[in-house]
Amino acid sequence: MVYKFRVILDAEDDVFRDIAILEEDTLEDLHNAIVNAFGFDGLEIASFYTCDNQWNQEDEISLFDTGDVIGEQKIMNDYPLSEILDKENTKIIYVYDFLNMWTFLVELAAIEELTLGNIYPETLFSHGEMPNDAPEKDFEADMKDDIYGEFEDDFDEDDLDMLDGGENFEDYGFEENWN
Repeated sequence: MVYKFRVILDAEDDVFRDIAILEEDTLEDLHNAIVNAFGFDGLEIASFYTCDNQWNQEDEISLFDTGDVIGEQKIMNDYPLSEILDKENTKIIYVYDFLNMWTFLVELAAIEELTLGNIYPETLFSHGEMPNDAPEKDFEADMKDDIYGEFEDDFDEDDLDMLDGGENFEDYGFEENWN
């Protein structure tokens, strides 16, 4: 069987590629197909992330073993596509180059019969031009909601900075020039 994916750059402008790849190919093969389809050099680290139907990120599957014990962590090459994606689980997130954070939403659009004579993986369709730089990501969170969460009722903005309001270091049990 052939898996057909739509790989969408997470950006304001529509930039996507449709890729066909064999179901027994691995996530590493899909990684290489994405790199080629979008014109990357393939020299950067990348990871896939499993996700739910609302694109909420779950487990990371990296290109290389980054664990404490070599061989203990499963990597992209250990996962055939059919083990991760099927008719019920159609979405996965792909991040290329962790310094620039090129982020792609990858969705399984169809599972079809193999077409004899075709060479897979294959870029079926290309739409939009890649920007020169990765789209900006907003990683800031609302500190009150994310850090304090369940303690929201006890939250006091003045608690965030212990030096506001003219307090001095002696109040905290050490001198200003303690070292």
